[in-house]
Amino acid sequence: MFPVDISNLLDQFRYHPNAPLIFNSGFFLFLFLGFLAIYLLVYKYKRAHIIYLTLFSIFFYYKSSGIYVLVLLFTTITDYALAKLMYQTPKGLKKELLLILSLVSNLGILAYFKYTNFFIDITNLFWYRDIAQMDIFLPVGVSFFTFQSLSYTIDVYRDELKPVSLLDFAFFVTFFPQMVAGPIVRAKDFLPQIHRPVFVSTEDFGRGVFLFACGLFKKAVISDYISRNFVDRVFEEPLKYTGLENLFGTYGYALQIYCDFSGYTDMAIGIALVLGYHLVPNFDAPINRQASPSFGRWHISLSTWLRDYLYIPLGGNRLGKIRTYINLLITMLLGGLWHGASMQFVLWGFLHGTALSIEKFFNINSTTLAAIITHFAGVINLPFCVFLLDIFRAATFQTALDVLYQIAYDFRPELIGDFIHGYYRVLVFMALGFAFHFVPKSIEQRAQNAVTYLPLLGKALLLVAIIFCVMQVKSSEIQPFIYFQF
Repeated sequence: MFPVDISNLLDQFRYHPNAPLIFNSGFFLFLFLGFLAIYLLVYKYKRAHIIYLTLFSIFFYYKSSGIYVLVLLFTTITDYALAKLMYQTPKGLKKELLLILSLVSNLGILAYFKYTNFFIDITNLFWYRDIAQMDIFLPVGVSFFTFQSLSYTIDVYRDELKPVSLLDFAFFVTFFPQMVAGPIVRAKDFLPQIHRPVFVSTEDFGRGVFLFACGLFKKAVISDYISRNFVDRVFEEPLKYTGLENLFGTYGYALQIYCDFSGYTDMAIGIALVLGYHLVPNFDAPINRQASPSFGRWHISLSTWLRDYLYIPLGGNRLGKIRTYINLLITMLLGGLWHGASMQFVLWGFLHGTALSIEKFFNINSTTLAAIITHFAGVINLPFCVFLLDIFRAATFQTALDVLYQIAYDFRPELIGDFIHGYYRVLVFMALGFAFHFVPKSIEQRAQNAVTYLPLLGKALLLVAIIFCVMQVKSSEIQPFIYFQF
């Protein structure tokens, strides 16, 4: 029998449903240091470091979702085998059937884990049934790794990619920095990196540390503080708060989800850079635009995936204006449904698709009136996106309507002084969130350069300072990333 301290240590390596392994947990930071120490010994040996990284990634997912790591392994093995058969099969019905099998396998997994209860609700609503919902656990990141794996089989089907070994494919699908919440990496972008010697330049290492530090601060300090101390309270019972508080709560959620998701992306890209791999960017100041609302700068890897594997195959803008608008609506409806299994996300996607269709219409019909409307759209871009996030965040349609009702009918601007006094800390963190979003690229680059040329001890002290800030504002429980639920 193990001594108590060893048993406790071993227990840290088991899956705990209430404590999944995530980047902003103390255990991950210590675990990653140990992982990195061994990685430095094996990274020069291609096969050894791929095996090591793949095994660690599978363990990382096990610590995030437990037994559902088998779903990840099933997806990996199935798509590897189908892609290999596809490559060996000449064009024709049999090759198409193999692609359909891959689509059914991946989308079937999504349909079962993510949409079963949604379909039950739809059945109960339209056919007046009383079918009980099923108790189904949603594996972390299932929407991400299924889309990632699908990109491989589709590209092999299109003859844009040759099949790789099972080990290389497993490494691609399970690569832990981005496996559970993106960015969604394409096989043709990532797989070529596997065969290059691992090389981490001073600039890449510095940028990796900088991005990880920024991401950790955005997620664990700004996003979590705004969420716990203001946003969650407002959206839990909006009728208890004035319209002023509901308005700031909605804008607060916009900053919360931006800092949460872009924070994860920054950490994922930063960790990958330290390991010698490059991931695609996922954000580009999504609300800093002078045009109408667009999905293109938010979750870039998903929007481009939907464009290349859904919108363009549907016909894109090649089949006339009306068909272009229909394709946009279909793409964004499915993009909304990708985010969550409820009619709220369908409405969110429909409104985004409508906005994109209007933008496309005025781009096609370039007139003075169109230019004026496009300029006006730039003015309403932020309020419109924030309005959509009200639908995105609210637990029910009624909650979303309650938020809007309070803003419209119980705004009470005379309480602005009391609001600032009562929530000044929250407002400071919201201001920091805006600063991270709107900071000019030149200033960001100078900050990155400063971190890059710090000595190793300086970089370590920077991370320690960020961790200290996290400790000062964190709650008793680690807050999971918002996109883990998608």
